[in-house]
Amino acid sequence: MKKEDLRIVFMGTPEFAVPTLDAIVKSGFNVVGVITAPDRKAGRGRKITMSAVKEYALKNDIRVLQPLNLKNDEFYNELAGLNPNLQVVVAFRMLPKKIWSLPEFGTFNLHASLLPQYRGAAPINFALINGETKTGLTTFFLDEEIDTGRIIDQISVDIDYNDNVGTLHDKLMNMGGEFVLRTIFSIIDGRIQPRDQNKSIDNLRSAPKLFKEDCKINWNSSPDSIYNFVRGLSPYPSAFSNLVSANGDETTVKIYSTVIISDKEQDLSIGTIITDEKTYLNVVVYSGIIGIEELQISGKKRLNIVDFLRGFNNIVDYQFK
Repeated sequence: MKKEDLRIVFMGTPEFAVPTLDAIVKSGFNVVGVITAPDRKAGRGRKITMSAVKEYALKNDIRVLQPLNLKNDEFYNELAGLNPNLQVVVAFRMLPKKIWSLPEFGTFNLHASLLPQYRGAAPINFALINGETKTGLTTFFLDEEIDTGRIIDQISVDIDYNDNVGTLHDKLMNMGGEFVLRTIFSIIDGRIQPRDQNKSIDNLRSAPKLFKEDCKINWNSSPDSIYNFVRGLSPYPSAFSNLVSANGDETTVKIYSTVIISDKEQDLSIGTIITDEKTYLNVVVYSGIIGIEELQISGKKRLNIVDFLRGFNNIVDYQFK
């Protein structure tokens, strides 16, 4: 099949999906429609905001569908009317079978991990939290269980020690376009050999959706664990802790960047602050010390530690809990 004859429907919502859609469009493929999330209120002003994918589609005169219910017959009929023969999914919702089984060439998804590792909504976060040194991208055909379909292709990516969610997200996002194009060309050329995911791997790790309560720092963890936990949530949704004064007042603090100061056990209690009140703020943790480099008090600006200490008095009288 010629690429001009391929009718692609693209499904995605956030910024992560845009470079892939852009690569497909600029390669001359016929994108007959984009499916994305409904507009929603966002920000302090609660203004109606469209998704990054919708914004791109409108600028490029691509038809946009925004179903509230993916199982709705009206949406199905509208999608079927586009007559797609391939659907590409990047960072979208779980699809019902009648949707993903519609095109003759099927529906494939781009996932930000080396499946079957890190199935779920937060693969980038959990790869960092668990201290992985490699991750990658996987394209796979959708089936009835999330992230379990037959693998089409994979590519490995090194994780740098200083990577956080923001840098690793961008690294994978910028690779996604060319990688998805490779998959599309393999499909239309008949060169793919999809394989089942290995179900017998030991230490299979998942990547479920993160909620606020999952993001609280446990200072009774090792320095390595806390360092990885913070970078695995930075800049979003961000790790947090409670800063407690001598009289028991608590302030929520988001922590974006840390450094390991020591991996030796300390005589001080867990959560004790060590600081010169000018240039550094260290915290006693289980078997070591962590230095905080960037943080944000609730309702205030995000600051590096020098600027934070300049405006915070008597920090030595506080403790992290």
